[in-house]
Amino acid sequence: MEQERLYTVTVYTENEVGILNQISIIFTRRNLNIWSLTVSSSALEGVHKFTIACRTTQRLIEAVVKAIEKRIDVLKAFYYTDDEIIYQEVALYKVQTDNILESPDFEALIRRHNAQVLEINRTYTVIQKTGHCDDTQRLYEDLSSYGVLQFVRSGRVAITKSTAERVSRFLEMQEVRERKALSGGAEMK
Repeated sequence: MEQERLYTVTVYTENEVGILNQISIIFTRRNLNIWSLTVSSSALEGVHKFTIACRTTQRLIEAVVKAIEKRIDVLKAFYYTDDEIIYQEVALYKVQTDNILESPDFEALIRRHNAQVLEINRTYTVIQKTGHCDDTQRLYEDLSSYGVLQFVRSGRVAITKSTAERVSRFLEMQEVRERKALSGGAEMK
């Protein structure tokens, strides 16, 4: 039986209504749970990037990527293992200010986790931590004794360790093919 592991899928799309639904249905049909999902503009003008983390087998993630690429608004999709990318997530924690003011260890805790205090008021304090899921979860557990009022963690954001974006190479090749097709069509006339 093939081993499951965490894969990060990047999908490059045009910014069209309904594309998120089309992509998520592909995971649902294969009974795959999306572990995290973020969407943002990419370095390419007019192109959006979906970053989706999912635990599955290589065979299944390959099928998912092929199915995603069949969507008309998708330019290209890729999948990566953790050793092929650099990734982070952001977590925000809201704790009761009274509890942290009474603790001599709070400042050391924030420093140990390389976290930042974003806001302090009489009622609550908001803390931010950037890191991997395990890092943000450890801080949550350490802050639990202070009374965590709210906690939220973003989805994974990731870039490849490659020097060039794979989608850029793909788009360049597409442009070359189009030019050849146009020049070949012009010669036939």
